[in-house]
Amino acid sequence: MAENKSTLSGLTPGEAQEFHALFMQSTIAYVLVAVVAHILVWLWRPWFPGPKGYAALESTVTTITSMLA
Repeated sequence: MAENKSTLSGLTPGEAQEFHALFMQSTIAYVLVAVVAHILVWLWRPWFPGPKGYAALESTVTTITSMLA
C-alpha cells in the first residue's frame, strides 16, 4: 500500500526531524568556520583603519598577536 503523505516535502515527521537536526548542525559548523575566518582576517588587516591609515594599527595588531601566542 502507498503511504499517505500530507506534507509538502513528502517526509514523515521522523525524517523531517532527522533532516532538521543535520541541517542545524551543518549551519552551526558553517557559522563557526566563518567567525574564525573573520577573526583571523581582522587580525591580519582590520577593516577600519585609524586616522593615520593601516600603519597606525601595526603596533595594535602586534600586541594582540603577541598576547595570543
